[in-house]
Amino acid sequence: MKNRKDHHDLIRFIVPLLIFFIVFIIGLIQTNSFNSTVHRETISGEMLFSADAGTGKGLSLRAAPRSSTWSKAFDLYDEGITEHNYQAYTYDFRIKNNSSNEIADFEFVLYFDKEIFLLSAWNGALKIHQNVKENEYVAVVPDLREFRAQDYSFDTVTFDGVTLIRMNPGDYLEYIPSSGENAMEVPLEPFEVTVPGMILYAPIGEEIDGWTVDLQYRYNKKVTKDLFFWVSLTGLLGLIAINLITSVQIKKYKLRHEHDNEMIRESIETFTGFIDAKDPYTKGHSGRVAAYTKAIAREMGYSGEELDRIYYIALLHDCGKMGVPDSILKKPDKLNDEEFEVIKSHTVCGGEILSSFRSLENAGEGALYHHERYDGTGYPEGRAGEDIPLIARMICVADSFDAMNSNRVYRKKLSPEMIREEIEKNRGKQFDPKIADLFLKLLEEGRVTLGG
Repeated sequence: MKNRKDHHDLIRFIVPLLIFFIVFIIGLIQTNSFNSTVHRETISGEMLFSADAGTGKGLSLRAAPRSSTWSKAFDLYDEGITEHNYQAYTYDFRIKNNSSNEIADFEFVLYFDKEIFLLSAWNGALKIHQNVKENEYVAVVPDLREFRAQDYSFDTVTFDGVTLIRMNPGDYLEYIPSSGENAMEVPLEPFEVTVPGMILYAPIGEEIDGWTVDLQYRYNKKVTKDLFFWVSLTGLLGLIAINLITSVQIKKYKLRHEHDNEMIRESIETFTGFIDAKDPYTKGHSGRVAAYTKAIAREMGYSGEELDRIYYIALLHDCGKMGVPDSILKKPDKLNDEEFEVIKSHTVCGGEILSSFRSLENAGEGALYHHERYDGTGYPEGRAGEDIPLIARMICVADSFDAMNSNRVYRKKLSPEMIREEIEKNRGKQFDPKIADLFLKLLEEGRVTLGG
C-alpha cells in the first residue's frame, strides 16, 4: 500500500508540472508565430502627409516636408531657363513604434508618380528600381550622400558638379533601415521613433501628394512579457528540482550498472584467459577476435550496450576448446580425420557451455555457429546465408583473419596481400559478402591492422 501511495503522490506532483511545461511550449509557439507574421500597410496621398498618420497601434509612417527649402533653376531640356525650375525639397519620414513590443525589422517602398531627381538620403540604405531604356535596373546605394555615378548604371543628370538620379513615374525605391553600431534603427524599441530622410528636386509649385508607400514590419515580442512565461517558469523550476533528485538516483544506478558490467567483463576475460592458455600459439586470440568483431559491429551501426554484448559473445567464441584434449589441440602435425572431428566438436561444446548464460542474450550463438560457412558447407549444422546468426557471421570473418594474421605451430602468418586475396576469394563462400567487404574497408583505412 505504501508503494502505491508513493506512486500516486508522484503522479499528483508531476502532472501539474507537465501542464505548466505544456503551457510554456504553447506560449513559445504563439510568440514565435506572432513574431514571424509580416504586417503590411499601404499609405498614399493625403494620408501619407497627415499628422494623424503616426497614431496607429503598430508601426506608423508619416512623411513631412521641412519648412526650409531652396530653389535653383536647371535647364534640363536645353530650352533656356524657363518654367522648368526645380526646387529642392527635404522630406522626413517619421517612423514610430506605437506598440509595447520591439520591432524586429521594417522596410518601406516609395513609389513616384512624376519625374523627380534624388540628391541625398540618410540613416539607412536605398534599393533603387529605375527603368532605363525599357529595362529595369536595380542597385543598392548604401549612402546616397556618397553616391558616385560611375559605380552604377542609373540614368543621372549633373548640374554644377552635383549628380542627381532621375526617377520617372513608376520608378520606386526601397528603404532599408540601418543596423550598424553607430546608426541602429532596428530593432526599434517600444514607442521609439526613427526619422530617415531624403532631399529631392521637383518642379517648383507642383504638389507632391501622389506618392504611395508600402510599409512592412515584424515584431520581436519578448516571451518574458507573456503570462505563459511566468506560469511555465514555475513549472520548469519544479521539474528542475525533480530532475536533480532523480538524477542522483540515476547516477547511483549507472554506477551500479557499470560495476556489474565490469565484473562481467573481468569474469569473461579471466575465463577466456584459461581458454587461450591451453594453446600458447594462439595466446590473445580470443581478445583479438573480439576486438575485430566489435570493429565490424561498430561499422554496421551498433553502439552502447549492444556493442558490448557483441564483444563479450565474440570473446567467448572458442570456450568449447576447454573440452578438447591438449594432445589434439597442441599437435604440431596434421590432424587425422578422427582428431579433426574432435576439434570440430568445440563449437557444440561451446554452445552447451553458454546455454545457461542467461544474462548475456544469445551468448551461445557465436560459439556454436562461427565455423558455419556462407555457402552451407561449414559445421556443425551446415547452415547457409542469413540462416547463420549475424553475430556468428561477424565472428567468422574476424576469427579467420586472426588465424591468417598470426603465427601458428604448423605455419607462419600470411602476408597482407595473401590475407586480402583470401578474404576476397571467399566472399560468398566462407564469408558473408557484405561483412567481407566491410572488413576489407576497415583494413584499407587502417582501422584494423594487417601484419600486427
